[in-house]
Amino acid sequence: MERELIERARRGDRAAYEQIVRRKVETVYRTARAILGNDADADDATQEALIGAWRRIGSLRDADRFDAWLGRITINACRMALRRRRTGALVSLDPGLDGPGSPSAEVADGRTSGFEARTVSADAFDRAFDRLPVEQRSILVLHHRDGLGLGEIAARLGIPEGTVKSRLSVARAALDRSLVREGLR
Repeated sequence: MERELIERARRGDRAAYEQIVRRKVETVYRTARAILGNDADADDATQEALIGAWRRIGSLRDADRFDAWLGRITINACRMALRRRRTGALVSLDPGLDGPGSPSAEVADGRTSGFEARTVSADAFDRAFDRLPVEQRSILVLHHRDGLGLGEIAARLGIPEGTVKSRLSVARAALDRSLVREGLR
């Protein structure tokens, strides 16, 4: 069904694209919110991503890769929002964003995916996360907050699973170094 909607949207069917947006807007927003750290910027990035996707949907070569394609557009919209902001991103630890794959949920139930369990202040974590490039933030968000596995992230970003594993490792190490700078390690 989704493939059919995507094909119709590629042919210019606005109603089909609106149905796709209804299904995808929450995922796009949550990703933008986690990367950008506030509702206003996430709203703007979500709108830019979905409008940009509509404008470029004719360039989508494979309807089965729509999620990966939209994921890249979303991350690029977040990158542009950060550039406009110029002061860097502020990412908060909003309890409403904690899900089954979130770092706080992992610490709470004893799973830490390679990190030592530790208590950190939200402000200090925000500053440490803020230092990471958007690519590292996004991979950490997809894995830890959204609870996606390596294969799911690979499909969403349109990159090999081994690349996801490598980028996730690099992002974790960068976050750990950033936490050290904050005096949290």
